[in-house]
Amino acid sequence: MIKKTVLLLLFAFHFSLFTATAQKLVVAQATVECGRTGYQQPITATFHLRNKSHRKLVIESIKPDCGCTTVEYPREVGANDKFTITMTYDARQLGHFQKMAVITSNGSTKPVYLTMKGVVLAEVLDYTGTYPLAMGNLLLDKDALEFDDVNKGDAPVQEIHILNNSMETMEPRLMHLPSYLDATYSSETLLPGKAATITVTLRSDHLRDYGLTKTKVFLAQKLGEKVSASNALDVAITLLPDLKQFEGMSRAQAPKLQISETNLDFTDFQKHQKKTIDVKLTNEGLSKLTISSMQMYTGGLKVTLDSRDIEPGQSTTLHVTGYKEELAQVKGRPRILMITNDPDHAKVLINIKK
Repeated sequence: MIKKTVLLLLFAFHFSLFTATAQKLVVAQATVECGRTGYQQPITATFHLRNKSHRKLVIESIKPDCGCTTVEYPREVGANDKFTITMTYDARQLGHFQKMAVITSNGSTKPVYLTMKGVVLAEVLDYTGTYPLAMGNLLLDKDALEFDDVNKGDAPVQEIHILNNSMETMEPRLMHLPSYLDATYSSETLLPGKAATITVTLRSDHLRDYGLTKTKVFLAQKLGEKVSASNALDVAITLLPDLKQFEGMSRAQAPKLQISETNLDFTDFQKHQKKTIDVKLTNEGLSKLTISSMQMYTGGLKVTLDSRDIEPGQSTTLHVTGYKEELAQVKGRPRILMITNDPDHAKVLINIKK
């Protein structure tokens, strides 16, 4: 009896190991809705997968169900690595389409199917100018919000124009809004092919710190959708300092910033991976100049300041280092923000050319 029990346990153990190692190909979403395209305007679906195993994944083949579809994929994937597979339909037939491809690999005990769906229209509007960005089947005109030169108490607005490029009704929502941002929608539901406007209002009274505030919000196609980097929008707010301290003081008595340059060229790294440019800051006023805040709008940069307090007639140096690979991946405009107590230069922007 004991021997039989041991054999059963060993069998169960080996079976569990086989199952764990066999089912190592994971697909995030096996069916992708591609939305609309025009006749003979090829359309591509991207599938996100992962080799959820400690061994190398080998893809033996991916076969589409017809010659109208082509597939691109890696032949081998490292342990625990994420990867993508793309399917492209040639759109040479009008009407709704549903195209499939089957994956054969050492990552599954049975074939894995990928499906792309959509519709080919005889004539389709070109939204690339008005809505140049895409988050899935939701097209939009911007993926970043910037509120510049905001004074405490202001309530500036930014608008995001969106269009439903799918065949299903959407309920677009901005998620993870901080307390200082409000959003209203011109339409609560968005029918296929229809457009809407999202109005985002900044409540500057709810901001605590002067200078730059950065955050991310997420644009979902429907309520309850998970957030990810693919549907994130960057938000940057520049809150100007309160200059009431200089009321009653003449401009001649105030600190006065003189900066050697505000446009830095990081296009030429030669053969190096990083480059440093020095900027000279001089106080030409009669009161102490204070750099109260120094912030960057994007990554790819490092700044150091020899001194934040500059006496009248004195100078200090700002060292700006740019990193080649990181700057190349930056989406927005690389800039450095300085907040000072100079009433004429409360906000100073140093622009980075990359």
